[in-house]
Amino acid sequence: MGKKSKAEKKSKGKKKHDALAETQDFASVLAQAARSMRTVLSRNLLESGLYAGQDGVMLALSNNDGLTAGMLAAKLGVKAPTMTRTIGRMEAQGFLERRADEEDARLTKVYLTTSGRDRLETIAAAGRMSEEMATRGLSEKQVRTLMKLLRAVDGNLQGSATPE
Repeated sequence: MGKKSKAEKKSKGKKKHDALAETQDFASVLAQAARSMRTVLSRNLLESGLYAGQDGVMLALSNNDGLTAGMLAAKLGVKAPTMTRTIGRMEAQGFLERRADEEDARLTKVYLTTSGRDRLETIAAAGRMSEEMATRGLSEKQVRTLMKLLRAVDGNLQGSATPE
């Protein structure tokens, strides 16, 4: 085999650069879409007095009321001190209350208040509005495909899917 010409070397280097740029583009586009979605959702929630991240806490409790701060933090993928501050703020707003566990008084569990439960429909409506805005111009089939692809990407990133 002979030596590669400068053009061949340059072409190979360009392919590596293009592949790197595509990977960076994918990561940046995905991250930007997630940030934009979170921004729109936060804006839609502000009208109800909720701040970013509080919707996730309330939705988690609506499915399973009476979780500890640690359980909530793990479920939502945040650190315990962050969750403790969020719970304190939401308790001051009247959305949550902390109570000692009936079976183990050493544990403190978090529960939605009536005011918190009243906000659940507002959270759902804000989510629907944000989804409608994000998927405007896409067919139902495209939205289903996008959801499937995003779940696959998430699974890959969490290590639950095996590489092909």
